Amino acid sequence: MNTKTVEKIVRPGTPHFVGDGFRVHNFIPGTSSMERMDPFIMMDYNSPYVFPPSEIPKGVDVHPHKGFETVTIAYKGKVEHADSSGGGGVIGEGDVQWMTAGNGVLHKEFHETEWSKTGGEFQMVQLWVNLPAKYKSTPAKYQALKNADIPKVSIANGKGEICVIAGDFQGQKGAASTFSPINMYNVTLQKDAEIELSFPKNYTTNLITIKGSIKINDENDVPTDHFVLFRNDGENFTLKALTDTKILVLSGEPIGEPIAAHGPFVMNTREELIQAFKDFQDGKFGQLE
Repeated sequence: MNTKTVEKIVRPGTPHFVGDGFRVHNFIPGTSSMERMDPFIMMDYNSPYVFPPSEIPKGVDVHPHKGFETVTIAYKGKVEHADSSGGGGVIGEGDVQWMTAGNGVLHKEFHETEWSKTGGEFQMVQLWVNLPAKYKSTPAKYQALKNADIPKVSIANGKGEICVIAGDFQGQKGAASTFSPINMYNVTLQKDAEIELSFPKNYTTNLITIKGSIKINDENDVPTDHFVLFRNDGENFTLKALTDTKILVLSGEPIGEPIAAHGPFVMNTREELIQAFKDFQDGKFGQLE
């Protein structure tokens, strides 16, 4: 028996706002601890939500990060990013922003200016990926991954597609560079299409149904906007589309190091957290207007 079975299916809880531009349901660590979800230590899901037109873009103003990476995956709407390392850009449908905070960075993210003026449906996933201790002091960097540049693999006899954001699928390498082994796919399936995915038994594996509904292993029905965590009891599982679907699939090797997290900093010890706050207060994360 090599099946990776479902540990839990989580419905979206009461949403809250991050800044005034992201209306999110928290799945990590809200439903499972950072240690259980390692290396995925935070996940906010902005389910489809209509923002009215605004001349002043909504979002989150300047704030610091250190010790991990932030990943924003766009499904609807547009987000503009800028950080103190010089990274920045706009992402729209199918694009991904991957920021390595590393040794410390200031950043801000808002609805893109022109999109904000018209408003519309907005849907995003925001994810924090932990960094191994040896990389927590790596220089900050930014990867702007455009949909057109993210490799796509046809599946299910042409009735589906896997967009390989990170890791690899059937030998196709993902667009993002990572500091630990991570697979991150956007999986699109037409109704009744079915695929089998396989990840190492020890990898932390989970998914979100971004659109439509699915059946896992011919057993578990998962409605739209729900989060699924798999047990570490096997390698293979099947996904069958009950409607036309899009699914975000994540699977990563646990880093297995102590996690000391507070606010915008994720380190390994309390002493390192104190130092991170001091570095921020001393202006070592650079400047950002």
